[in-house]
Amino acid sequence: MMLRRHIISLLLAAASSLTPSWAQGPGSSGTYYRQADGKSGAQLKTALCGIIYNRTERTYNELWTDFRTTDARPNGKVWDMYSAISNFTFGTDQAGNYRGEGDVYNREHSFPKSWFGGQVKPMYTDLNHLYPTDGYVNNRRSNYPFGTTNGETYMSANNFSKLGACTYPGYSGKVFEPADEYKGDFARTYFYMVTCYEEKLPTWYSNYSESRATLDGRTYPGLSQWQLQMLLSWAAQDPVSSKETQRNEAVWSIQHNRNPFIDYPGLEQYIWGDKKGIPFRYDGSHDNGIFTVTAEPQPSHPDGAVYDLQGRAINESASPTKGIYIRGGRKFVVR
Repeated sequence: MMLRRHIISLLLAAASSLTPSWAQGPGSSGTYYRQADGKSGAQLKTALCGIIYNRTERTYNELWTDFRTTDARPNGKVWDMYSAISNFTFGTDQAGNYRGEGDVYNREHSFPKSWFGGQVKPMYTDLNHLYPTDGYVNNRRSNYPFGTTNGETYMSANNFSKLGACTYPGYSGKVFEPADEYKGDFARTYFYMVTCYEEKLPTWYSNYSESRATLDGRTYPGLSQWQLQMLLSWAAQDPVSSKETQRNEAVWSIQHNRNPFIDYPGLEQYIWGDKKGIPFRYDGSHDNGIFTVTAEPQPSHPDGAVYDLQGRAINESASPTKGIYIRGGRKFVVR
């Protein structure tokens, strides 16, 4: 009994010692997302906007150098998400004239610049939506929205990217469809754009008609209904990859802001989806409200069940009340 009381005292002391210090977010984000903690739905989107909008602004020419850090394949070649045959060398194959796919790469605004007025900063040089892509395929994409299509207008080599009439319910205009392996990347890019620039969305919608297939003219949801549903499905079908997380860290080191939809896989569900009533937790506990306080093993209850500090078993499905618990030999907190 004395041993149990001693353990309980240590647990309570450890918990109280956590109060003045802040938990850490994913990757190297630290407390970057702390101001969004506890928010959900439209309020979460606005809180994230206030965090990620601030950055070190790049010049358009600096992007060529930035891409060497953000978009290099393991072999050092340009990581092109529009073409399956390109094999570009940084600098050597940069910009210039092209006659066909595989000739040169350029700077692609995946969220077309015509949708926000052209060379308007900070959107114009925001690395979070700019990628090096095949110049010819980029030109065929033009400023059409993303969508699904049979590709009757154009297909890049190996049918990697396609252009044609939209086959996704809710829109019938011409769209550009990227390869399946990058659909989640572009979905999370668009989630970033309508979050980071939410205050500008009504103006973009009013002034630039080409944006209206994608935007809805409001700060929330921000995306048109068909586009939102399609991008949510893309994000689910193509989860966050190591390419994205590494790129996110690289952009952070250059531009000093992050894409939260990469840092928190599934975050979009807390803003637009079936979890938008659940508070976001920047320390990573946003799935179920239970998170690890410490990795130090405890000597009691190693069977994986949840117990309170008096050793009584807790029914996990009933959602434990706020407090400190032990599960699988580790301490947990429910906030």
